[in-house]
Amino acid sequence: MVSSPHEAMHRIFEQDPGVFARAVRALGVPFEDPVSATPFPTDLTENRPLERRVDTLLRIHARGHSFLLAVEAQGKKDPGKPKDWAYYLAHLNAKYLMPSLLLVVCQDRSTAAWASETVNFGPPQWPALTLRPLVLGPDNVPVIDDPIKAASDIPLTVLSAVLHGRDPGVDAILKALAAALKGLEVRDPETAEIFVELTSQGLGKAPAANLWRDLVTDLSFFTSPLSQELRAEGHSEGLAEGLAKGVAQGVTQGVAKGLVEAQIKDILKLLDRRGVQVSGFDRSRIRSCDDLDTLSRWFDRAITAASIAEVFEDDSEH
Repeated sequence: MVSSPHEAMHRIFEQDPGVFARAVRALGVPFEDPVSATPFPTDLTENRPLERRVDTLLRIHARGHSFLLAVEAQGKKDPGKPKDWAYYLAHLNAKYLMPSLLLVVCQDRSTAAWASETVNFGPPQWPALTLRPLVLGPDNVPVIDDPIKAASDIPLTVLSAVLHGRDPGVDAILKALAAALKGLEVRDPETAEIFVELTSQGLGKAPAANLWRDLVTDLSFFTSPLSQELRAEGHSEGLAEGLAKGVAQGVTQGVAKGLVEAQIKDILKLLDRRGVQVSGFDRSRIRSCDDLDTLSRWFDRAITAASIAEVFEDDSEH
């Protein structure tokens, strides 16, 4: 039951709204006397379904204390976001009765600068609520381009690659990350695959995504979605090109010839993109092969082979 002192302490402002300004001016807060005051409904319950979701929410346990970490990935400036973020933090504090922290992650420098701004809610004379998110972006996440450092903290290196995905130095980060993941794959292939995919998703359509695809063709190739996509692309491109040539020639022999030529082209292209050294003699051997089964076998080996010898391994053809 609401007590009488409780009622009195807030109803006096209904009787004379100006008492608010006069009282706080004594505290040095320069509010002017109100010109008018309009009563609003006091029920703050939502009167319609409203879904609010934070991107990731973690309960962090640290030495001697715990807190909630709300993580938001922000791709562009959004004037409406600060009020949503303030709501998230207030709601989390009320619901879970523990400190909450907002972390905003941005790939774009201007967006990161915008998100870093302190936002005050309330009249300028005395903001009632202040929003101070922590922001991670290209300017404060380090460039990790050393393979040893990358191996010591692969998750941070993935974040570095994603946030610097449009910077000139991203190539060095990706090469260091790929080297680190090769070592991780031996110990924990499932985790390595997760980091491969997270990096791919984080890079999106940035030009660096093509380099990443080249670097990881031999990492978890037969299981990861990215690797399956690469393999499917290679075979589908070869098939389409071969069929096109076959149709143009108008005969079954032409179809087969087109498929052979496309498969040869795909093998050599794959080896070149992966940096595998191929001698003139070995190129001639590949180009002179007209057996689709053999070429398909070579293509599969070229996906992971560290040398041309591994492509030809166990084949007696010369």
